[in-house]
Amino acid sequence: MTKTVKDQMNQEVTWPVSPKRIVSLVPSQTELLFALGLREEIVGVTNYCIHPAEETKHKTKVGGTKNFDVEVIKRLNPDLIIGNKEENEEKGINTLKKSFPVWMSDIFNLEDAVDMILRIGVLVGKESESESIVLNIQRGFSALPTTKLPPKKVAYFIWRKPYMVAASGTFIDDMLKRAGFQNVFGSLSRYPEISAEQLREAQPDYIFLSSEPYPFKEKHLQEFQNICPDAAILVVDGELFSWYGSRLPASAAYFSKLGQLG
Repeated sequence: MTKTVKDQMNQEVTWPVSPKRIVSLVPSQTELLFALGLREEIVGVTNYCIHPAEETKHKTKVGGTKNFDVEVIKRLNPDLIIGNKEENEEKGINTLKKSFPVWMSDIFNLEDAVDMILRIGVLVGKESESESIVLNIQRGFSALPTTKLPPKKVAYFIWRKPYMVAASGTFIDDMLKRAGFQNVFGSLSRYPEISAEQLREAQPDYIFLSSEPYPFKEKHLQEFQNICPDAAILVVDGELFSWYGSRLPASAAYFSKLGQLG
């Protein structure tokens, strides 16, 4: 028995009502599938699908999110593949679509993430579980403190050499706003390269160095302090800013603490 729905890219996908062989090409969506209670049904994940650790280490690895191995996926013979427009390479996805049902998410903000979670719940027959996760997310974010004070200005770095930041049109930018910060590079789009001079001129109150995809550490703080002596520099948990699945309740709690920065 099959069913046809549209994914978040408005493409029709026909898949078995109860999929038994799922390949997930996105770390946060892999974690979500496990959180929904799936185990044996998940047959393939990417090298970057590291949560939950005890579960994912036993699954077949299909390569990276951009350079996944189509032949490995074909050998797994999935009856459903779950991907994401930004994280997965279009050419490879189009190749997979010729042989398998591929459901794609397209996420820019919290509302898109909630929609994705509910839709995947329907895809895999876990509607009540997905609704419970969404309820926890909504409770967490609705409890975030609000203030009448102007938001603190922040630059959020995702890469070094070259410097790259999260700007407008990204899930991270939406998370920054919900955490109570103003993105100093909000006038730019997506993930632009910036110079040290641009950073200096932006005069952020805070500089957030994300733990992923570039593994920023404490040793990098002084490098940015030299550029912006008056800014507070912090290494932040990149998963809590960019993973748009079942990790989001933890994100809300984390943002509540960040919002208390003076």
